[in-house]
Amino acid sequence: MLANPPFGVEWKQQEKYITHEAETLGYEGRFGAGLPRINDGALLFLQHMIAKMRAPKDGGSRICIVFNGSPLFTGDATAEDGKKNESSIRQWIIENDWLEAIVALPDQLFYNTDISTYLWVITNKKAARRKGKVQLINARRFCVKMPKSLGNKRYKLGDPKDRASEPDHIADITSIYGSFEEGTFRSFPEEDPISKERIQKERIVSKIFDNADFGFYKITVARPLRLNFQATTERIAHIEIESGFANLATSSKKNEKARIEEIEAGRARQAEIRALLAAFAKKHGDELYKDRKAFLIDLRELDRKLEVHLSTPEIKAVLGALGERDESAEICRDRNGNPEPDSELRDTESVPLKESIEEYFKREVLPHVPDAWIDESKTKVGYEIPLNRHFYVYEPPRELEVIEKDIEGLEQEIMQLLGEMTGSGGRRDERGGEKK
Repeated sequence: MLANPPFGVEWKQQEKYITHEAETLGYEGRFGAGLPRINDGALLFLQHMIAKMRAPKDGGSRICIVFNGSPLFTGDATAEDGKKNESSIRQWIIENDWLEAIVALPDQLFYNTDISTYLWVITNKKAARRKGKVQLINARRFCVKMPKSLGNKRYKLGDPKDRASEPDHIADITSIYGSFEEGTFRSFPEEDPISKERIQKERIVSKIFDNADFGFYKITVARPLRLNFQATTERIAHIEIESGFANLATSSKKNEKARIEEIEAGRARQAEIRALLAAFAKKHGDELYKDRKAFLIDLRELDRKLEVHLSTPEIKAVLGALGERDESAEICRDRNGNPEPDSELRDTESVPLKESIEEYFKREVLPHVPDAWIDESKTKVGYEIPLNRHFYVYEPPRELEVIEKDIEGLEQEIMQLLGEMTGSGGRRDERGGEKK
């Protein structure tokens, strides 16, 4: 099966029917593996084609479909109970060992777009040597310039049938795919960005990967919450914007009389809390608490004495107003003694599927943040195909002396041009200096 579906096509009009099929039929239908974002239905086309494959016992099928770069990496890692997306579709295809190869084609191949395109080869009849493997082919430089542009189409794959002088790029790509070899090289002419000279460079064009190389764990790294507390005038003023305090003077009742009564009662309660904080500031205002537990003990002592009896949301509002983050403060802990995570310090890490999460965490995270831990409830599995990264070649910068020489040459050229513009022609003045 061959297909070149439209790039970035929206499927909003079909959403009702596609979502219904996915939810009711699951893997018995076409879209059980997941649904892509609404503005790009590329992976819907592929799932539809996979649903049409013959069973391996009946000879199997092979699919080749043209995509843009989006299906390679869009979609976040998905938890088992999370919403399935592009990542889960890639996971389904790769874990079923259907992805045989991806070919990166040159850009500007299509008359209506100049973006990069990719061929995905999907099959359920892999040869024995290809089982559990995926071949990536970088054919971006396999192109010749069109004699005349057709819209955005400025390049084409070389084909001697079109012009005898053209290289046979189609046959070469087919040969690379058929050879299925790691580290295949080809030589390409490239323009030096400085000298503008055409030089030949060897580039790797084929790499072989295990299926698991494209999978990763997305782990959530948590760090403990550390706060200090102080009853200063500025911090006490923050209580007014805390939701647990501000909502006291609101009401959702429809009866106007009852609503006004509830609001007035709330305002009276707010006044009690303000009085409690003023009293606390008078008694402990100069003290900077670096332990939340010690702060709460003193607050509750005064709370009982004044018989305010703060509720849980009200205590939370007081803590939010009077607390500030402080790396030197004690760790805030829950009633079981476990450290509470700081939402602002939460971070994520991508761990290769082949690697131990614990070993990665000890090596890459703990040396930098020794108090961190993994929130295992948020660990997800994702799949992406970073083709560009796998074929990236680091080009070291030129020697500093060469760069300086070029800069000096440019400076002389600029001075000459300025001289020509002012009519001085770079003549020297009476003192022997260069005229400007």
